[in-house]
Amino acid sequence: QVQFVESGGGLVQPGDSLRLSCAASGFTLDSYAIGWFRQAPGKEREAVSCITRSTTYYRDSVKDRFTISRDNAKGTVYLQMNDLKPEDTAIYYCALTSRPTHITWKIQKTYSFWGQGTRVTVSS
Repeated sequence: QVQFVESGGGLVQPGDSLRLSCAASGFTLDSYAIGWFRQAPGKEREAVSCITRSTTYYRDSVKDRFTISRDNAKGTVYLQMNDLKPEDTAIYYCALTSRPTHITWKIQKTYSFWGQGTRVTVSS
């Protein structure tokens, strides 16, 4: 069955970097778009980034700091996060979507098969 496993989270200081991985199984990765969402304590889950075969999307607050990429051969999507800030603290999730647009990529209900998440804590 379709499954995602996120990894790579941890406790880091402001300005540090982390690379999150989203390992996919049970389907052909290159046929779908994959998104990263995050949920901070006491807040709604929000879209962070999404990658299709040819396009990437980012929320404004992470542009120029985060980079999403995919390795279809390895069945993995990555989120390179640089210059981390305390407001990036959250549990990060990946999920699958189909044919996202510049509007729909941010909409949680268009995604399915959520992973269990990986926790990122940015604190001095």
